[in-house]
Amino acid sequence: MEILLWLVPPAVVTVLAMLWVSWLGREGRGEVDREVAVRRLGQALERPSRVPRYVARTRERDRSTGIAVRPSRTSAPVRHLPPAEEPPQRRVS
Repeated sequence: MEILLWLVPPAVVTVLAMLWVSWLGREGRGEVDREVAVRRLGQALERPSRVPRYVARTRERDRSTGIAVRPSRTSAPVRHLPPAEEPPQRRVS
């Protein structure tokens, strides 16, 4: 149990920081009148949007087969070499 004593100082500092921040946050907030908030919301909704009005097309996804296959990275066609000539056979006498 003594090994857990090193946790006490960070826990105390954390609790004190939480209390301090909650105390500071209380003063900064003021009551907002409901009518003012509704008016601001209405004005924000009436403004024209800066977002373009189009939808990007989604790529058509391939049906998954459950097997992971990497796409080929070679773009050049594969050349097939002609078959090698067979070396002459030696006769054993």
